[in-house]
Amino acid sequence: MGNQESKIQVREVELPAIEIRDLVKVYKLYDRARDRVKDAFGLSRHKAQKRHYALNGVNLCIRKGETVGIIGTNGSGKSTILKIITGVLSPTSGQVKVDGRISALLELGAGFNQEYNGIENVYLNGTMMGFTDREIDAKLPDILEFADIGDYVNQPVKTYSSGMFVRLAFAVAINIEPEILIVDEALSVGDVFFQAKCYHKFEEFKKMGKTIVFVSHDLSVISKYCDRVFLLNKGTLLGEGSPKEMIDAYKRVLVGQYELPEENPGEEGQAALEEGAPKAGEAVNPDVQEYGTGQARILEYYLTDERGVRALAILKGSEFTLHMRVRFQAHVPAPIFAFSFKDALGTEITGTNTMIEKSFLESGEPGQVKDIAFTQKMSLQGGEYLLSLGVTGYEGDRFQVYHRLYDVLDVTVVSDKDTVGYYDMDSRVTVTDAPEAADSPGAG
Repeated sequence: MGNQESKIQVREVELPAIEIRDLVKVYKLYDRARDRVKDAFGLSRHKAQKRHYALNGVNLCIRKGETVGIIGTNGSGKSTILKIITGVLSPTSGQVKVDGRISALLELGAGFNQEYNGIENVYLNGTMMGFTDREIDAKLPDILEFADIGDYVNQPVKTYSSGMFVRLAFAVAINIEPEILIVDEALSVGDVFFQAKCYHKFEEFKKMGKTIVFVSHDLSVISKYCDRVFLLNKGTLLGEGSPKEMIDAYKRVLVGQYELPEENPGEEGQAALEEGAPKAGEAVNPDVQEYGTGQARILEYYLTDERGVRALAILKGSEFTLHMRVRFQAHVPAPIFAFSFKDALGTEITGTNTMIEKSFLESGEPGQVKDIAFTQKMSLQGGEYLLSLGVTGYEGDRFQVYHRLYDVLDVTVVSDKDTVGYYDMDSRVTVTDAPEAADSPGAG
């Protein structure tokens, strides 16, 4: 009987909350307003409009209980797909199936009457979602407590700041017992304390088995909270996978190199990228992701501890040096050498580059080999971190990636004292006896 129950639970978790098949959304674009009018009345003798595919044949499935992120550049179709899921927009073609009560935060103040006060808008939104006044009465204390906007709740919402707007809108959205919560960048408006409050609520929702779908440009949030991530670009679904995989792919999209075959980077870079594996011994990630134009090549990389000895484990609080050896295969006008540390979830913790440090302002010439060393104190908490390296630069206004290596080394930080968060502020603590005040109890 116990086995049967566990099988049933597994099947329930795998059930789709949102299923999208062959989704297409096309907008007609006109050069002139009068062409739009003529086309609407069928008076245009020739094709005056252009067809813009906001979404083009997108297929995805979001399972019940998942927290899913959708990332992509501006104009990739992220907000469009959320609006279609929630019924704000109709698709041009394709199917969208939703199983569960949806609560959505898509546009700041959407659905709010500007002339109504906060409480009136709570009842307005609750009624639109299918609740009775009695049900809203029961939820109102929780909504007001979460929004925490004080007496402003009795003022017209047209007098609210954007932060008050999002507080009230989010409080309504999460307190109507949704089975699916959809959020589109709304939390970026609130202050850091309110954002922390919202993300704590996300964690509660995850534990309750609710489905969360959100769009955010904050990759740390995507990495921390999402079980899976979908990557969109120009209306097309490029891929889906773990946050780490999709964030790395997204970074390649940003520099225009996502579609570049790694085994064929072009004639100029082919020889450079086939020169052999970097010499980092057992620390090399066998599944390292690398790409670039090939005009520069990272040949070797390693860490040394405060004694100058190569090491994969660094003592917290000690000084260490990151070494890179780079060969130039072609003229590079202003190379930038960079590194970053990520945690196991793929969240970038810290990093720097030679442009930030203003330490190298020369060009790289064919055949030159440069040794780069970054020396610093290890302030990260004890644990394992992934090191990524890069050689990038600007050619005019265009950003170029010459060679980038993701997660090449697994670096262990050894510590006997871990503070809160990602790094140690190295606080100095003093505790002394306070002088007895004349008006303190028992004095005089």
